[in-house]
Amino acid sequence: MQDQAFAALPENIQWLTNDADPVFSSDRAKKGGRLHLSLTSFPMTFRVVGPDSNGSFRSAILDNQLSLINLHPDTGRIIPELATHWAFGEDKKTMYFKLDREARWSDHTPVTARDYVYALEFMRSEHIIAPWYNDYYTKEIEAVVVYDEHTIGVRSTKADPDLYLKLGIGPLPAHYFGRLDETFVQAYNWKIVPNTGPYDISEFKKGRSVTFKRKQDWWARDRKYQKNRFNADIIVFNVIRDPNLEWEYFKKGLLDVFSLTLPKYWHEKSNQTLFNKGYIHKIWFFNDMERSAQGIFLNQDKEIFRDRRLCYVFAHAMNIEKVITNVLRDDYFRLPQAFSGYGEYTDTRIKPRLYDLGKVEALMTEAGWARGGGGIWQKGEERFSVRITYGADEHSSRLVVLKEDALKAGIDLVLDKLDASAMFKKILEKKHDAASMGWSTNIRPTYWEGWHSENAHKPQTNNITNTDDPELDRLIDQYRAGLDEEERKDLSRRIQHLIHETGAFVPTFMVPYVRQGYWRWVELPDFHGTKRSDNLFDPFSSTMGGLFWIDPDKKKETLEAIQKGEAFPPVTLVDDRFKVE
Repeated sequence: MQDQAFAALPENIQWLTNDADPVFSSDRAKKGGRLHLSLTSFPMTFRVVGPDSNGSFRSAILDNQLSLINLHPDTGRIIPELATHWAFGEDKKTMYFKLDREARWSDHTPVTARDYVYALEFMRSEHIIAPWYNDYYTKEIEAVVVYDEHTIGVRSTKADPDLYLKLGIGPLPAHYFGRLDETFVQAYNWKIVPNTGPYDISEFKKGRSVTFKRKQDWWARDRKYQKNRFNADIIVFNVIRDPNLEWEYFKKGLLDVFSLTLPKYWHEKSNQTLFNKGYIHKIWFFNDMERSAQGIFLNQDKEIFRDRRLCYVFAHAMNIEKVITNVLRDDYFRLPQAFSGYGEYTDTRIKPRLYDLGKVEALMTEAGWARGGGGIWQKGEERFSVRITYGADEHSSRLVVLKEDALKAGIDLVLDKLDASAMFKKILEKKHDAASMGWSTNIRPTYWEGWHSENAHKPQTNNITNTDDPELDRLIDQYRAGLDEEERKDLSRRIQHLIHETGAFVPTFMVPYVRQGYWRWVELPDFHGTKRSDNLFDPFSSTMGGLFWIDPDKKKETLEAIQKGEAFPPVTLVDDRFKVE
């Protein structure tokens, strides 16, 4: 960048930093060891943009890429990552950042301002075949301005009350990618791209496993908010498609951690020798954060759901409460709507449509349908038959209950269980009738991706309900362009009302906690996790992951005790510090 003319930094910038918030790691942590985790399916690509990139493994790659800044998981205040200092521009559209001069890519190349300029070019490129990113980085991010090799400004296209959430972007290695062309998607499908985080993919066997290795000389290892974290030397993800087989692997010590969220594991399957003799520990940890939009998404491009009344009927035919009581042992909670847990951005008046055969009867009669063969609603040659696509065997028992009670309501619910990757591909291609799944969340509700008509009626977008509502579009556009925080809160609640009125999303469950089993050689800090921890054994997340460590002496002690038949005190922890009543 020596030949580039740098912009002049505005005067009177008030630089900020934060080295005063509490550390969220343990000084008891030890480096070393190998952690064994599982994947339900092998990723379709290692790219994080473009076709087939929007799978669950994507987060493992992205979490090894730091941002300029992040938010402390307990206080919610800004903390440094790749930037040591930041400042807000008087125009309310720009933030300035001083880059950490020690920041390095995996190949030891310094992270410089050029990598942020390049990130903007990359995300706008037609060659990545990623419409959402093209749109966002064109309509939301105006420019990256370079003041010197380690000082930049990132300017939004408009003022934003949550500017810091938008502009703490991550860099991309300009020296690695270079000039993009039409070969990008295929050429980088399995490339290991340099990152700025604590781990690199060191090995992968297609269809079988992905291995990450800790960087022994990671540049941020001793930074305040990274110290004593990311402790395991090796993280191995093995593909285990069957949860029952995954459970068997866990009991044999071939996996170190297992989710006990499902009631049958917490209450029944864990009531056995390995837990009772203290070889495996249990923890129930409540968190306080935005809730995933977990539910059934109805494809309104399907003829059956073009009539909004039939969307309502479908919702009233789903006996979610019975599933919670009979299948989930009242451990789960009913999700009210698609955007719960966002504070004043959430309309708490919205309630889910409950199982109600009377309302089903009234709406179907009004729509001109009549009961046909087997009691299924019929209109002409069309029967009210809906194929519901899902990707986890463990959800079958829930859907069987829904199917049985839907039949009483006159709806034929056909269960369409697919491999997780195949399920997601089918849904993104908009070939489903209804999809039982959940979306991840952000600090603030985002609506354009999933509910704006610009993303309807086309594949590879998140508008999987194909919602196309001009009034909803108008409010979403206003929300995206909003300058006033109170106005945005009001718009958010109005948007949620209209989404609820579409009937295209049937909210099902929320789980305001994490329950996990872990072998006693995997240790947690005394505080167990942060306010926002949704996985206590997340190996990578820069603001809540990597808190655990592996004790090799305890592993040896445990394995010897098993052979000798010796026992330790059983451990079941319940941490409700962050429980929301």
